[in-house]
Amino acid sequence: MQYLFENQSFKISVLTITIGALVGCSQQLQVITNNETPLPKVQFIVVDTSQDNCFDNSGSEIICPAENNVLYGQDAQYLGVQASYTNNGDGTVTDNNTGMMWQKTPDYDHYSYENAISYCKNLSIAGNTDWRLPTIKELFSLADFRGEIVNPRNESENTPYIDTDYFDFEYDKRMAYIGQYWSITKYTLGPVHDTEDVEAAFGYNFADGHIKAYETGYTFGTNNKNIHAPGNFVRCVRGEENVYGVNDFVKNNDGTITDQATGLMWQQSDDGVRRDWQTAIVNAKTSNLAGYSDWRLPNIKELQSIVKYGGKVGSWPAINTNIFTLTGSGDTSDPLWFWSNTTQGDFKYTATYISFSKAFSKKNSSASKYYDWHGAGAQRSDPKSGIPSDYDMSSENATDLVMTKNYTLMVRTVK
Repeated sequence: MQYLFENQSFKISVLTITIGALVGCSQQLQVITNNETPLPKVQFIVVDTSQDNCFDNSGSEIICPAENNVLYGQDAQYLGVQASYTNNGDGTVTDNNTGMMWQKTPDYDHYSYENAISYCKNLSIAGNTDWRLPTIKELFSLADFRGEIVNPRNESENTPYIDTDYFDFEYDKRMAYIGQYWSITKYTLGPVHDTEDVEAAFGYNFADGHIKAYETGYTFGTNNKNIHAPGNFVRCVRGEENVYGVNDFVKNNDGTITDQATGLMWQQSDDGVRRDWQTAIVNAKTSNLAGYSDWRLPNIKELQSIVKYGGKVGSWPAINTNIFTLTGSGDTSDPLWFWSNTTQGDFKYTATYISFSKAFSKKNSSASKYYDWHGAGAQRSDPKSGIPSDYDMSSENATDLVMTKNYTLMVRTVK
């Protein structure tokens, strides 16, 4: 071991430098230049959604049903890896499951996509300067599905989709639904919205609980700036890159796939049947695929864990097609939308799904043409029952295509 400084009272190793013990020595030891902590080690652990109530098809809260009930199998009835955070008392929060360290308090300014990247790159908190904009899977790891918007005009009645015991959050003063936070993850499969040339990147809305693609301010496939550059919020992260969200799939040659990164076993191919939410739940819990009897409908964070973000233009679906087989056509009559067992907090008569194909919307309720408005890999919600014409899923910005029957990929936890 080589020593940088030595006298009769102490030695300092290049491998073990303890700043606190060296009062008055900082000028002598030029190697000690900052207070940065080591880059956190990261694990791909799918943290539970924290949803703790059960609901019927109309959205009414119910006592979680018994195992022989058709509505048994909801998110709240399966205890996953529970969220665990540490407030470090220095403006940062550590996720004790994933290892990632997060910015506790955003500055609540709206940033364009490129400015969001620069903001994190230039951020210094608690002596750490290696902050970055998170991927969409990293960002979604913070999602807490106890959230809901009860009254858009009175934020005190609302609950954000993030644990405010640890993370600071403010609703946008213009509208309670505006709570979009950028991720670094660009949508590469095609343009979005109704101009057919808008480049987008994914974000998560901690106000209303959805993953959607938002305009970066560039024209798709070019470096040309355009007028579509809305501002989103930013919450930066630090930790090892290219770990969280990286799958390690193994084919079991029995109709199942094991993700060795997360410890989840998946149905390899959907069965080609679109079902309403209740029937999807029943189908999963009664399955004996590959001899296992503990299949279930995945929660929304488990389902999002197998999305393949990125890829070449037009390479739908947003999943590893060397591993999984999705049978639908992916068009507006048969979109590749897959149920989770997680109820959407804002509209509890709906359940969340992942769109592995285009996330179709149209400009408004009177428009006729649907576009890939939010991108493959978006997380939205559909009514649990009924027929699509019974519902109008319109907002001020778009009218989503509505389905009341979606596909399923079952999951089980590897023992």
